[in-house]
Amino acid sequence: MQRDQLADFLRRRRAAIGPAQAGIADGPRRRTSGLRREEVAMLAGMSVDYVVRLEQGRSSQPSTQLLGALARALRLSDDERDHLFHLAGHQPPPADGVARLARAGLLRMLDRLGDTPALVLSDLGEVLAQNWAAVLLTGDLTDFSGDRRYVVHRWFTDPAARAVCPPEEQEYHARQLVADLRAAAGRRSGDPTVAGLVHRLRAASADFRRLWAEHEVAVRRADRKTFVNPRVGRLLMDCETLVTPDHRQQLLVLTPADDEARERLELLRVLGVEEFPSRATGAPDHEGAEKSSPEGIAG
Repeated sequence: MQRDQLADFLRRRRAAIGPAQAGIADGPRRRTSGLRREEVAMLAGMSVDYVVRLEQGRSSQPSTQLLGALARALRLSDDERDHLFHLAGHQPPPADGVARLARAGLLRMLDRLGDTPALVLSDLGEVLAQNWAAVLLTGDLTDFSGDRRYVVHRWFTDPAARAVCPPEEQEYHARQLVADLRAAAGRRSGDPTVAGLVHRLRAASADFRRLWAEHEVAVRRADRKTFVNPRVGRLLMDCETLVTPDHRQQLLVLTPADDEARERLELLRVLGVEEFPSRATGAPDHEGAEKSSPEGIAG
């Protein structure tokens, strides 16, 4: 671990990114063009004290999970992310490995969507990043580990994961998830990550085995879904998916499909501002961002 070089790199990257680039409101009394340490801590979900120790070269070796969170918070490019991992004494995550990170270009698009819920997902349905509007709508979907990182795995193994989808739409959504996984498995033939996920799902869920055997294939594109939020009820949302050229990552944008959904989404935003004012206004809490509890779905 190259502590001094890591500290210098983190300080310079923090100074190089403006609040607007990270989706943070730029207040009138701001005296620095870059991010504050408190803001990096909030975006990465860690304590301010740890960010300070990292930037002063006094920290223990950060984990790969923490490095991934820092890379997202600082909007690092793929090359910058790999450099961060090397300085910290870790190998960068492989292109298709367990610790996938959202592409810098998709993160920039995510930031610009403002109050429109949006998520970045891998082609296997792992949520790699969300904006605050999406967290309010579905809960934080980025804090899972193991197979639970994948939406399709939670859907077929944890009944609570289906709570944000009304009962009458659950069969349709299950078919979509399986058909999309089929398409990914076809594109990534021989990939042990995909094969292992399918094998474990077939062993764990009779519903998954039934749908997998039907061999339906469909890539997620435009769709319309009903989201059930515990605070504001049902929201009918149009789902538009923008896919990267290699089909490995996608930006999912959710917009209200009718006036009722628009009003409920605005109410949800107001409730979120009241509950987490620092996150909504860009004046972060010193202990980092809080996690929402619902286990929502995406896609």
